Amino acid sequence: MIYLSKEELRDRIYACWIGKNIGGTLGTPYEGTRELLDIEGFASAAGEPLPNDDLDLQLVWLRAVNDLGPDAINSKVLGEYWTSFINPNWNEYGVCKANMRQGILPPMSGEYNNTLWRNSNGAWIRTEVWACLYPACPEKAIRLSYEDASVDHGFGEGTYAAIFVAAVESAAFVVKDFNQLLDIGLSKIPDDCRVARAINLVRKAHAEGIDWKTCREMIVKDSEDLGWFQAPANVAYVVLGLLYGECDFKKSMILAINCGDDTDCTGATLGSILGIKDGMAGIPKDWMAYIGEGIKSICLTNGHGAYPQDCTTLTDCILSLLPVTLRETNNQIMMKKYMPHRYNGKGVQLAEKTDLSEMNVKDFYGNEFALSLAARKHYSYTIEGIYASVLVEFDEKPQIAPGGTLTGMITVRNNNFFPEQKQYSLRYLCPEGWQVEGARSTYCSYQYLDREAKYNYNQVPFTIHAGEQVAAVNNIILEVTSPGRPNPILVPIQVMG
Repeated sequence: MIYLSKEELRDRIYACWIGKNIGGTLGTPYEGTRELLDIEGFASAAGEPLPNDDLDLQLVWLRAVNDLGPDAINSKVLGEYWTSFINPNWNEYGVCKANMRQGILPPMSGEYNNTLWRNSNGAWIRTEVWACLYPACPEKAIRLSYEDASVDHGFGEGTYAAIFVAAVESAAFVVKDFNQLLDIGLSKIPDDCRVARAINLVRKAHAEGIDWKTCREMIVKDSEDLGWFQAPANVAYVVLGLLYGECDFKKSMILAINCGDDTDCTGATLGSILGIKDGMAGIPKDWMAYIGEGIKSICLTNGHGAYPQDCTTLTDCILSLLPVTLRETNNQIMMKKYMPHRYNGKGVQLAEKTDLSEMNVKDFYGNEFALSLAARKHYSYTIEGIYASVLVEFDEKPQIAPGGTLTGMITVRNNNFFPEQKQYSLRYLCPEGWQVEGARSTYCSYQYLDREAKYNYNQVPFTIHAGEQVAAVNNIILEVTSPGRPNPILVPIQVMG
């Protein structure tokens, strides 16, 4: 068990948002700059921060958690909040919203027709809310960051960047060695992804004594094929600032922003990481005084209720949710005795004093989640039922011509809270003239072997045969039922013409 002081948490969460505001305000005037910069401080007027979507979108996610509870949050829930509360249609934001308006479910909404922006910066810049809701719980933070990022980045580098940053931020509440933090973050993403490659390039250059300007040019060269405003290079600029700036707030911030490109994002994320790691003691008082603690919105739909207007209120909102978000980790400790096959016994608890004596940093490492993502088909999504979930995977882009075919796989997985063998019936409801070829039933066993649940899922291939009439959007409904269970699982399968 890790025990975290409420007052220390308040300090670090508050510093996270102050650091976020400072970095975003410092970097915004230079956003999109391709040449090397030479800034020394603020280029904006004193008295208030500049508006920044990096922070805006997270207020909507916080609202979702407060409305529905943390256990209800997934990519489809966040997709609904996108369409109700977020205005912009630029870049990946516009692609995912256009896809969702057509009925394309997340995470496929971030994958379909999104070649240009699936590797971009829109997701890793909005990870702090997940880290602050799950301090010292990187596995929880990265799972929610994935659900968030996949809405507009699918399985692209933008999603891997969000997972990396969320892991670093969550672990930074209790781990102070920055190289350990980088190792933790890298353990959560595939070794061969471009984000990992760019970060390792910076670490190697720094270790070899290469100067920061040369390192920056190496990053630019490495990401030339991706172009500007892409996640691998910009996350690497954050790491460059922190390593070459020795985690000194001002020095690190100026170095990262001087690299150019998406400067509001690099500055804002660097500020939040250092805010979490060092608390308010690490925030320069003169820079904080220059902008204050207000929050300026740019992306949120008006007329849908109030959002936090300053960093104090935002911090209080998050603190009020911690007893709920950390409940699951506490339950794991209690349930380990009775159900060792399901609970690993790692937990975080609020306390009067911080106590890390039982913490093992090695517990924060692990690539299980990265491996599970790597195994997924990119055109895929999950529908969660009460007693089972259904994963739909297409073998290729889900488009079809008249008389054409499209193949894929249905995976039915028993919900762990209903541990029993089940028979499932599958029925496809198709447009006129269409049909789906595939098994009409499947069986899921449920056995505990080596303290883990095994064989609790089964896979069924399918082939869609289009009729002569193909619309722009074609809807198939898969009905999954189980004898003795009153609730069917209705799975939309949408194919574009």
